[in-house]
Amino acid sequence: MKTNATDILKWFYPGIGIKRWVGLSAFGVVLLILGTANLRSEEFWLIQILDALIVISGIIILILGIKRLMRSFIAIFVPSSSRGTELIDILYQKKHLSRGPRIVTVGGGTGLSVLLSGLKNFTSNISAVVTVADNGGSSGRLRQQFDVLPPGDIRNCLVALADAPALMRDLFQFRFDEHSEFSGHSFGNLFLTVMTRLTGDFEKAIKETSKVLALRGQVIPSTLGDVTLVAHYSDGSMVIGEEQIPRARKSISRVSLTPEQPLATPDALKAIKEAQIIVLGPGSLYTSIIPNLLIKEITQEIAESEAIKVYVCNVMTQPGETDGYSVSDHIKALLKHSHEQILDYCVVNNGEVPSEVLKRYSKDNSLLVVNDRKKVENLGVRVVEEDFSMIADGVIRHDAEKLAKIILSFIDEI
Repeated sequence: MKTNATDILKWFYPGIGIKRWVGLSAFGVVLLILGTANLRSEEFWLIQILDALIVISGIIILILGIKRLMRSFIAIFVPSSSRGTELIDILYQKKHLSRGPRIVTVGGGTGLSVLLSGLKNFTSNISAVVTVADNGGSSGRLRQQFDVLPPGDIRNCLVALADAPALMRDLFQFRFDEHSEFSGHSFGNLFLTVMTRLTGDFEKAIKETSKVLALRGQVIPSTLGDVTLVAHYSDGSMVIGEEQIPRARKSISRVSLTPEQPLATPDALKAIKEAQIIVLGPGSLYTSIIPNLLIKEITQEIAESEAIKVYVCNVMTQPGETDGYSVSDHIKALLKHSHEQILDYCVVNNGEVPSEVLKRYSKDNSLLVVNDRKKVENLGVRVVEEDFSMIADGVIRHDAEKLAKIILSFIDEI
């Protein structure tokens, strides 16, 4: 395509912020030319000193002009959250993160989003493979009313990996109150639903939303199939729907998907194939992690991968899902629903939890997960004990930074 004089002149339109820096750079070049010319012709030492000062001034002005000109250009491509940062810092950060390890996380829910928010500070080569079996709350209503895949877990992961300003992240997490027609819905869920209707494709909607939020990594649904999670209990009964499973408060024998053999997304399989570290969890065992492993292609790809495979075990048992479970019980459930080669390590919290917090949890029948290390090792999985828990407003949370550093430490094993 030819560029005419009019196109060139557009760069000098008012308000673009280009002319002043082009002019400043040009002025620096002029000073350099004048100064160096006189340095060669003048013999008087005082004039030579003045000419040298002119040359130095020209260099400084030229560098300043080019720096400001580059900042004007790069502001178009750099997220607004990074603006105001030194250009060299922005470039270093981008380059540093792009060289980080290739990590795939598998799961869903808030636990996974916490891990992602920590990992994004060390690498931008992150792929979050997320379940789409949710049928409760805002996601369930949107799924039923608009025939779209549930956006809730996807939204949480998008926000966790976002490099956008805090206000944008808060906007996507904003939830309408009960007095509104949008009661219970989050803005991010509605945004993804609208994007899906506009593009006609849930996967494309996620990618377009990723651009809006300037993601450090990518979020990938494990399948684009309209799947439903089914729980089969030890007493022979069953419950259909992810939201209903914990409410039954029965011992889960196994879970399954309907339809039974959904296809994995190609992007998920590609990410797993290229991964250096694959992380399962943290998150709800039966309703966030295992639904992804029920997709045969994903389990097979993980089993065949040469990556380090890590499971982050929850700190507390989850009522209605893992009542009375030890660490080995969690591992057995994962292996039972997938493949014996999907795990190398299990990360277990060994940090102290205040007794008053434990008492509060025990009222809901939630207890510390017992670390039966020997039983875990007998299953062929190595245990890594670390302190990665924290207490926030009386609630036990994963410490994002600590957990991210633990995961990154496995890169030495490769």
